[in-house]
Formats: sequence, structure tokens, C-alpha cells
Amino acid sequence: MKKTLFTGCGTALITPFKDGKVDVDALRRLIDMQLENGIDALIANGTTGEPATMSDEEWVLVLKTVVEQANGHVPVICGTGGNNTASVIAKAKQAKELGADAQLCVTPYYNKTTQAGLIAHYQAIAHNSELPVIVYNVPSRTGLNMLPETLSVLAEEENIIAVKEASANMIQIMDMMRLCGDKIDFYSGSDELTAPIMAIGGKGVISVLSNLAPAQMKQMTHGRIENAVKMNLEFMPLIHALFKQTSPCPAKAAAEMMGICSDEVRLPLIPLNAEEKAALKAELEKVGLVC
Repeated sequence: MKKTLFTGCGTALITPFKDGKVDVDALRRLIDMQLENGIDALIANGTTGEPATMSDEEWVLVLKTVVEQANGHVPVICGTGGNNTASVIAKAKQAKELGADAQLCVTPYYNKTTQAGLIAHYQAIAHNSELPVIVYNVPSRTGLNMLPETLSVLAEEENIIAVKEASANMIQIMDMMRLCGDKIDFYSGSDELTAPIMAIGGKGVISVLSNLAPAQMKQMTHGRIENAVKMNLEFMPLIHALFKQTSPCPAKAAAEMMGICSDEVRLPLIPLNAEEKAALKAELEKVGLVC
């Protein structure tokens, strides 16, 4: 059986920007906030971190900062995914050198591929890089859905250890679990499905919400499932608000309201307007994250 990388909540870190540059000081403060509240893993340069609009130098800076600030207290998972297999492999090797513990690989987008192509893509990554692979299935963003039968083939690979499942299709997720058995771990890739996926055997969540509420997400993913369900339901309106506009724009707006960092994003993303911010703030107030 493969070793579980983490159990509980891993935070898909936003990347703070200030005046067009990575705000390293704010990133360090965000990481400290996560560690102080007992988060179980940190994800650097995941899709929530906006790597698609960062330079190679910024990608390196973010990963180095997260590895240094985490200082071995929790696993650091680096986003390496893309639609060019050779580039993914190169990034995976670089991430290994920079101290990452695993890699998160989103399915290819735009040029996409067939299910057979997905198998070839992930097998090439697994065979040509040392970092353990977490497959990331998020068809709403990539336009490509990984089928259960495809994941079951990939689960046989020694270096493919887990899947971040964000299809929001519980029937598909259950079929994936049925076919894969205990060969890989499952993490919810959707905050709204944290408790349901844990209830059927998932190890936890890779979360956007935990940027703002790490203590609450830690509590949600540890302990009795009844408590997880109760908390998940309580946070549903805020979770919906965090994805009402393209992520991570709402998360960054919330982070600014909480004094974590600026709401700055990079084009083609744009900040929330005043009306959207007011609606988001109302949901943050309801769960006590802002006054």
C-alpha cells in the first residue's frame, strides 16, 4: 500500500500580489497563519495560486518561499500540471530540487486529449519524475473529465499516490473509489463536498476556503463525520460566494477584508466589484471571519 501524504486539510494557497509583483511578506504571513492553525499540507503554485500568469522566476520564488516558511512542519505540494507533458516533467524535476514533497498535476486543458492520452500523459510524468503525483480532475475548468476506468489504470502506478477530485459528481467519485480500492488516496477538490467525500473514504480536502478559515477546516476534517457534515453545511453559503466569480478572485477579496493581503489578481482575471464585495463580506460576517 502507498504511503498517505496527509490526512485532513491541505490549503491551495492563493499567491498574494502587490503592485504587479509577488508579495513575499504577505505570502509568509499567510503560511504562518496556516501553520499556527494546524493545517495539514500546503499547496504552492496550484491553480488557485494563479501560476498561469506568473513568470518562471515567480513560480520558483513562490515555491521556495513556501518550502522555507513551512520548514518541514507539513508536506509542501507543488502544482506542476499543464497541457505540455514535457514541460510538466521539467517542472516536476525543478520542484523536487526546490524541496517539494509531491506534485499536483491538473489534467491537460484546451488541447486536452483522449482517455488513452490521459493515461499516457500521467504515466510519462510518473515514470520520468521522482515526486509523487496527485492527479487533479476539475472538468469545469479544463473541459476534460477523467473517467473512473482511466483513474483505475493510473492507480496501478507506484508514483501516482492520490487524486484531487473536483468533478462534483458523487456517482463518478464512488465509481472511482470502487475501481481503485486502496491503491490511491482521495481528496475532495471542492470545499462543498468535503464531508461527503470523507464519509465514503476520502482522506480530506485540498481547500480554497482554508486560506481564510484554516482552523475551521482543520476541525472539519478531523474528528467525527457528524461534526464535519454540520460544519460543511454551515459554511455552504460562504463556499458558494467564494466561487460565484472566477476563483481565486473572491478568495482574494475576502483575504483583503481579513487583512491578509491585497485583492490584486492578474488579467484576464479582475477584482470583484463593490456589489460583489458587499455580498461576500456579508457571508464572511455570518461565520465570524470579519466583523
